[in-house]
Formats: sequence, structure tokens, C-alpha cells
Amino acid sequence: MTFSSPQNKRGVTPAKAMVAAISGYAMDGFDLLILGFMLPAISASLALSTSQAGSLVTWTLIGAVLGGILFGHLSDRLGRIRVLTFTILMFSVFTGLCAVAQGYWDLLAYRTLAGMGLGGEFGIGMALIAEVWPAHKRNRASAWVGIGWQLGVLLAAFITPLLLDIIGWRGMFLVGLLPALVSFAIRRGMGEPEAFTKDSRVAEEMSFTRRGSRCWFADRATSKASIGHSDPVFGADFGYYGLMIWMPSYLSSTLAFR
Repeated sequence: MTFSSPQNKRGVTPAKAMVAAISGYAMDGFDLLILGFMLPAISASLALSTSQAGSLVTWTLIGAVLGGILFGHLSDRLGRIRVLTFTILMFSVFTGLCAVAQGYWDLLAYRTLAGMGLGGEFGIGMALIAEVWPAHKRNRASAWVGIGWQLGVLLAAFITPLLLDIIGWRGMFLVGLLPALVSFAIRRGMGEPEAFTKDSRVAEEMSFTRRGSRCWFADRATSKASIGHSDPVFGADFGYYGLMIWMPSYLSSTLAFR
């Protein structure tokens, strides 16, 4: 979407949107990487099999996919900030509950539901940037948001080896709450983008957006663009997450990396 003004009348400036999106992406990267570092400790504490430990990661990602689809549709109808705030709260609550899990099944449920919040935040944050930033700066802004993920990954790589032996995996889940709570606080102070006000200039665009996934295949050109974009993203994410999430566990359990 292209809007004539980079700042809408409800106070969502490009700078606020950038801080909100980067903090959310950093939270996502931090959470997924610390899980990889903690798997050996979680497995030992809860007597998990290798397949059970692996399923904690798998269902976190499945939850993220489901959350991205569900909350993406809801954000088209109810508003970016409103749904974004809910996904952060959902992620925070169930990440905190992971710290008090007593066995495999409740931990699996908490991770899946936390993953849904994570996936919802991931997509909506980038949509917020696309709607608030002016068109000629949008590509650069999207790249900066992507860097937020890597900052979260780096933070997890530095902090987890230092704290895991001191506070344990339960304490690490509580540490993982901190960036989520900061992100939640930031977003609570923001209004909706202009696209979700009653401005008649965007009514036609929003009627198209609110059709949800049907827009992906609205016509031949749109279908080709949707498929052409999805294929490389699927391949890149498959390789990236397959490597990055399991690498910390491999380094910790096999190479005694601390």
C-alpha cells in the first residue's frame, strides 16, 4: 500500500513502527535460539527422549505457521496494532508458563501456543512497516527490520552460555520474557496505521486486503507473483531454521560448547 504521508493522524510514525518491528523480530530470534541451547538441559530435567525434545522445536515452528495465518487474517480485519499487541501478550504468557512446565505434554502445549504468538507477530510487524513507511524508503526499512532478528540471535548466543548453568532452563525462559514485555510496552502506546481509520482514500485498498488469502490468487499475474515469492522463501526458511535452531543443541551436547 502507498500512502501520501509517512505519519498518520493517530500517531504511528515511521520511527515508532521501526522500533516496534525491530524489537519484535529481535524477540523472535532470541526465543528460537535459546530453545536450541536449552534442549539438552530440558531433556535431562524432564527425562525427554530425542524425538520428544525435537518435537518441542517442530511444534514451535508449526505454531508459528498457524499463528502467522490466523493472526494475519485477523489483523486485516481488526487492525495491525490491536492484533500485534495480542500476539505479544500471547507469546509472553505462554513463554512464562514454559518456566513452570512439569512434563513433556504441558511444555509442548506451551511452546506451540507461544509459537502461534511469535508467528503472528512476525508477519504483522513487517506489514506495519510496509503500511507506515513511505514507498521510496520501504525496502530499506524492511531490511532494517530483518536485522532485528539477527540481533536477537546474537544476544541469545552471548547470554545463554553465560546464564544457563546459573539460572537453569526455567530461568532462561523467564529471561526470554523480558524482550517480549518491552516489545509489548512499546506497542501499547501506538495507534492504528492510517489504513485502519475511516479515511475514504484507503477504503478500496482495504476491501481488497480484507479478502485475505483469496488475494494471493486474485488473477494470473498475482498468482504468479505469490508462487514466485513463496518458493524461494520456503527454501530459505527450511534451510535456515533447520540449521540455526539445531546448531546450538549440537554444539552443546556433542562438542560441549559453553
